[in-house]
Amino acid sequence: MSKSREPVESLILYHLFKWSVVSPMLHVYFRGRIYGAENVPASGPLVVVSNHASDFDPPILSNCMRRPVAFMAKEELFKVPILKQAISLYGAYPVKRESADRSAIRSALNSLENGWATGVFLQGTRTPDGRITDPKLGAALIAAKAKAPLLPVSLWGTHAIANKGSLLPKPVPLTVRIGNLIEAPVSSDRAELEALTQKCAREINSMHDLGR
Repeated sequence: MSKSREPVESLILYHLFKWSVVSPMLHVYFRGRIYGAENVPASGPLVVVSNHASDFDPPILSNCMRRPVAFMAKEELFKVPILKQAISLYGAYPVKRESADRSAIRSALNSLENGWATGVFLQGTRTPDGRITDPKLGAALIAAKAKAPLLPVSLWGTHAIANKGSLLPKPVPLTVRIGNLIEAPVSSDRAELEALTQKCAREINSMHDLGR
C-alpha cells in the first residue's frame, strides 16, 4: 500500500474544505455540470491535464476527480499569507512559470509515487477564453517519467468567474468534461512528448467546444 502524501490531519482538513466549501459552491453557486466522472481511476498514479482560465480552477478540478489532486501553482501565490497555507493544504506546490522548474517536476513525481493524482494545466498559465493555444510538454514529461496515464479535462465557463470590483465570484454556470484516459508515453523522446501533448490539447479543446 502506498503511503499518504500528507499527514492524516491534513487530509481530514482537505476533505472538510472540499465538502463544506468547494463542492457546494460548484454544484449550487455555479450550477456545475460534470460529465465523464466514471473515467477517473479510483487509485494509482494519474496525470490530470486541463485548460486554465481562473484561479478557481484547481479546487474545482480536484473536486470533480473524487480523489486528492496535487497541483502546480505559480510560486508567487506561496508568498501570500493565509493563501499559502490554503493552497498547500489543497495539495498545491510551487513552480516557476518562466523556466523549467526541476523541483516542481520532482514534487509531481513524488505525489504520483505516493498514490496521489497530479494536476497540470497544459498551457502553464491562464488563457482569456479557456482554450489551449500553446500547450507545454511538462505533463507529458511527468507522465513519461512516472509511467502514468493522462486524463484530459475541460473546464468551461471559469474564465467568467472573476467579478471586477467585487470580492465575490460571479455565479456563472460551469461545466466540467472529463475525457478518456490516454496511455503514458513509452519514452521521453521529444517528438513523442510533442505528439502526446498536441493530442491532449485537441481532446481538451474539442470538449471545451461542446460548451454548456
